[in-house]
Amino acid sequence: MGITVSLENMEKIYERPKTLKDKVMHYCPGCGHGVTHRLVMELVEELGIQHNTVGVAPVGCSVFAYYYMDIDMQEAAHGRACAVATGIKRMMPDHYVFTYQGDGDLAAIGTNETIHACNRGENITIVFVNNAIYGMTGGQMAPTTLLGQPATTCPLGREQAANGYPIRMSELVAQLPGTIYVERVAVNTPARVRKAKKALIKAFKSQELKKGTSFVEIVSNCPSNWKMTPVESNKWLDENMLPYYPLGLYKDEISGE
Repeated sequence: MGITVSLENMEKIYERPKTLKDKVMHYCPGCGHGVTHRLVMELVEELGIQHNTVGVAPVGCSVFAYYYMDIDMQEAAHGRACAVATGIKRMMPDHYVFTYQGDGDLAAIGTNETIHACNRGENITIVFVNNAIYGMTGGQMAPTTLLGQPATTCPLGREQAANGYPIRMSELVAQLPGTIYVERVAVNTPARVRKAKKALIKAFKSQELKKGTSFVEIVSNCPSNWKMTPVESNKWLDENMLPYYPLGLYKDEISGE
């Protein structure tokens, strides 16, 4: 005996935010960028700020973010997102302005812009996706690549003597007087995805206070360049990334923490 289900009686509890364009993303299967894109666009829709939000995406895996985010977007040269966002925010202080950057962009060629924007306390939100490798260009070692982690430019693993230590950006920018909110989250489990969204909402809303820079680091996986399946990469993230990049709140002058 067949069972007939009426769609009219079903309650819709989750759907694509209208701020996220209905397009197939170019990201590799299992990549955290797609999840992060959705979170940012969900909060933009929920806060009702679609028409006064500007995103800045430089070179990296997220270079085509404007294909998916239905908001005003501005491209930036490699590493220059914070400088571009600074100009936009100063010209349009009533807009919510954010950068969307990877570790190769923000923590390598863009370190100068990142540090000085945070030190000046520019009233922008920095969304930093850390997957410990150069994703778009073929898997080279990034400033965040872990010791012993292989990459195309260090096939035997990163060595401290030759390459130095992986840089912890959240800990670094939290020390600067211009940052108002700094938190490190992850998107490899449903619970962490929900927590990441809360952090992003808080970071965007902090711009209303006009007190400084908000910085959200999102620890993510890169199955393709880690040479793993999505499931394996989520496990590897837990076992290797998070011990060196511990999740947590590093600075919160919004709540006085």
